[in-house]
Amino acid sequence: MAGPSRIEWTEATWNPVTGCTKVSPGCKHCYAEQLALRLQAMGKWSYRNGFEVTLQPQVLETPLQWRKPRTIFVNSMSDLFHEQVPIEYLLRVFEVMRRAHWHRFQVLTKRSERLVELNPVLPWESNIWMGVSVESARYTFRIDHLRQTRAAVKFLSLEPLLEPLPDLNLSGIDWVIVGGESGPGARPMDASWVLDIRDQCERAGVPFFFKQWGGRNKKQTGRLLEGRTWDGMPAAPNGRRWKPDTRVSPPGQARPGASQPAPEVLPLLEFSPG
Repeated sequence: MAGPSRIEWTEATWNPVTGCTKVSPGCKHCYAEQLALRLQAMGKWSYRNGFEVTLQPQVLETPLQWRKPRTIFVNSMSDLFHEQVPIEYLLRVFEVMRRAHWHRFQVLTKRSERLVELNPVLPWESNIWMGVSVESARYTFRIDHLRQTRAAVKFLSLEPLLEPLPDLNLSGIDWVIVGGESGPGARPMDASWVLDIRDQCERAGVPFFFKQWGGRNKKQTGRLLEGRTWDGMPAAPNGRRWKPDTRVSPPGQARPGASQPAPEVLPLLEFSPG
């Protein structure tokens, strides 16, 4: 449900919602669905409903208990903006992210229409990164929707990349991740598609992260592109590379040399869904 992650571009995952439904071709071989069904077969209570959309309120406050600042991928096993997630619950998730100000949260969705719809009522703090998944040119409208949000950091996950994307509009985008599909039945990704996106990012000054080639054996195919890894990350507000914020400490953890008590968890606010 929550803990360290092997996903290359994050440090931990947190799943206040599990389960999803397919919304576009990129969902065809969903890793989360396969994993959820396996965990259900193992008798894991949190996955008692398999891959049906299920709220997991018992883990809502988990990030508040993690004292060490970390980068957290929200809902690696679902889509936070799924239509079956009540707005009241979604606001509770955002409120936890706001209160846990010493972490960085990465939220990723394919349901950009609902993202835009709810954007005005969401508490967009600077530690909340918002991204959209785009697998083909047909779904680049999600990027336009992302641009309309008030998220401080906006990013793209072009995974699984299913076709070339030669004309990406990267205006207002802070980070691009590219990856091929992995696992049984993985659809191939051409190197020319990846190189073209990398070049577009370089021209636009957008950090580029190459996650994987994918295929049936992800470890075997690796993540080298032209003989090296590409681990670009978005710039912090001060222009430096993102790293744990040593200026703000989580509850009970004092800053080195600080004479004042460490900041506590921010107080709970009430939000109206409007």
